[in-house]
Amino acid sequence: MRQQIAAANWKMNLTYVEGQQLLKDILDENVETSEHQVVIFGVPFPYLMTANEKVNTLKNFYVAAQNCSNKKSGAYTGEVSVDMLKSLNIQYCIIGHSERREYFNETNLEISEKLDLLLGAGLKPIFCCGEPLSIREAGTQNEYVEKQLKESLFHLSAEDLKNVVIAYEPIWAIGTGKTATTEQAQEIHAYLRSVIAKQYSQEAADGISILYGGSVKANNAKELFSCPDVDGGLVGGASLVAVDFVEIIKALK
Repeated sequence: MRQQIAAANWKMNLTYVEGQQLLKDILDENVETSEHQVVIFGVPFPYLMTANEKVNTLKNFYVAAQNCSNKKSGAYTGEVSVDMLKSLNIQYCIIGHSERREYFNETNLEISEKLDLLLGAGLKPIFCCGEPLSIREAGTQNEYVEKQLKESLFHLSAEDLKNVVIAYEPIWAIGTGKTATTEQAQEIHAYLRSVIAKQYSQEAADGISILYGGSVKANNAKELFSCPDVDGGLVGGASLVAVDFVEIIKALK
């Protein structure tokens, strides 16, 4: 079975003390994971080291950075490089999140550059893609997300692709309280997998985890994750509530 992943994205939330307490509350539940299940905490940069120390002895629990620079090093004040993340033994990094694309004007090319740096350093990218409301209403979401994959991912070898996690974000469902129906989620996830199969192979497509990233909550996670092509979730708001995120972990296939 493909890896089933519950990935928390704390975004720019929580003080250090609040973050420590949230992590403690979740870990204190001692949720057992199967061999194919993975839990990832995407925490703000200042909390990476401490969070990693809390989970690095736990089976199938990891920490992710929420972003990285597309430059290897140099005079880029305020940026964080892939090599810096690697030096902290961080194993995952979220790239191409819709908020980074929208608010910071990140392009598919820049995201592609980040992807290459991460894979070159042995980190696993969580690559985000997805369409805004206008595209969904126009019915062109398939073409939109296919373009994101082609321009950022499809220069990779099949071997490198194995180390990428994809997170599909229906931007119209993030922070709005709206959630795609299970049918909509399954449909777009299956389409993404078919695009990968066409570019690489069915074997490559069947091996890649595709997460749903649109308002996953404790009360809809099980239904969403039951879809054959949905391999878990990239969770925003619900990941800031210990009891909710614990239930989301438990909902993994």
